[in-house]
Amino acid sequence: MTADTKATLHEIELKILARRPEHSIEPSLDRIQALTALLGDPQRAYPVIHITGTNGKTSTARMTETLLRARGLRTGLFTSPHLTSMRERICVDGEPLSEERFVEAYEEIEPYLELVDASQPVRLSFFEVFVGMAFSVFADAPVDVAVIEVGMGGTWDNTNVAEGTVAIVTPISIDHARHLGSTVEAIAADKAGIIKPGAIAVIAQQPPGVTDVLLQRAEEVGATVAIQGAEFGVTSRELAVGGQLLGLRGLRGDYDDLFLPLFGAYQAGNAACALAAVEAFAGAAPPSPFAVRSGGDGDSGAAVAGPGRAGTALGFIPWSEPGPLGGELVRQAFGMMSSPGRLEIVRRSPVVIVDSAHNPAGMEASVAALTEAFTFAGLIGILAVSEDKDVPGILDQLEPAVSELVVTSNSSPRSMDAAKLADLAGAVFGEDRVTSTARLDQAIEVAVALADRAGAARDHDGSAPGAAAVLITGSVITAGDARLLLAPPGRQEAADGGEA
Repeated sequence: MTADTKATLHEIELKILARRPEHSIEPSLDRIQALTALLGDPQRAYPVIHITGTNGKTSTARMTETLLRARGLRTGLFTSPHLTSMRERICVDGEPLSEERFVEAYEEIEPYLELVDASQPVRLSFFEVFVGMAFSVFADAPVDVAVIEVGMGGTWDNTNVAEGTVAIVTPISIDHARHLGSTVEAIAADKAGIIKPGAIAVIAQQPPGVTDVLLQRAEEVGATVAIQGAEFGVTSRELAVGGQLLGLRGLRGDYDDLFLPLFGAYQAGNAACALAAVEAFAGAAPPSPFAVRSGGDGDSGAAVAGPGRAGTALGFIPWSEPGPLGGELVRQAFGMMSSPGRLEIVRRSPVVIVDSAHNPAGMEASVAALTEAFTFAGLIGILAVSEDKDVPGILDQLEPAVSELVVTSNSSPRSMDAAKLADLAGAVFGEDRVTSTARLDQAIEVAVALADRAGAARDHDGSAPGAAAVLITGSVITAGDARLLLAPPGRQEAADGGEA
């Protein structure tokens, strides 16, 4: 990259950052529709697999894209937020946009941004600009299929101007309650908006009540559904060195001995959803939806063939052609999968793990995976969270796994002040287990020293084998900041693109 290109890239990043941030929501599709219309509706130039949910969206999106690419398709991938670089949000064939292509993509749509800004009562936001760029880049590539992750919700999310051939709904829990609702049913109703007429909805296991809301939306629009635990799912799972060994039941067949280099039952569930979505995308939809009975219990994901209750809910029955995806192809694709910032080891001696959990449900899943996959003499936590999150709920989930906690702030203006976080953490952990420091780099130094001390003490008295470790968590921003501080640049680039 030339010095001129680098300077132009920096100027563009500043222009985008100067816009309304993505957490400042003005619920309307008017602005993005105006922009995509001026761009020639590029989102209609390729089929879309659309992904919503509360947790697991980005991991599922990356897995889905990897499977599609392994089948020889040219892929587009749009995810958010980014860990270390804005360019991560838009990938073609598994690679983030180059600096030069990012500059070109922005400059191509900049005149249209100005036209929309002038015609609308509210300017386009940071996120809306990225959605427009992604849609345009994917059309120009051109891609065979685009995997699109929502920013927040579904119905009013700016990505929802796309018509998803397949809609994936990952597990739903309470998050962004101010915008989406204070119950899982209300949140599900908003997220269900990405399920479009004639689409296939792939639904992960959900809390009670959520599946019924999603099935109601599918029935209203004439979509078909595949529910984890009924039409597809995880048939076996065991720990393996560097990840886990899975057996999955897809919509078209069973797949055994799949090595997934990621940790946790939740990642196995994400993998099952990705596989089902790619199988659904691989063939034509059945001519009409099938009436089934909704099990009503989201924990089991039950849905069995039979008459509906009041009217019908919609179900999915695998069609006969084509057959399963090639077993070897699927095994190779699973072996390539990665999810940067999700229980990612970024340093050893002591082991330092970064994780993006940012709400109680996500933290619960991460702690369960961490406890299952690792055995440490002790675990020192570093926590930096956004002010608007359920911080007490996050702390409650983290406390049993962490011996000592270092609280700090990340680089986001939304980050909770470390002193305030320390007060909340003290109420859960006890003040003697909490240390506060203003900056993440300082927090890492403190936590590493605590881990070294804990490991040495355990070795000396023989109370536990091995070394202590450090977990850095609480936010995608926190994970991204930690990776910038700890992961070598070459490793960051590889993890952010290619195999993800």
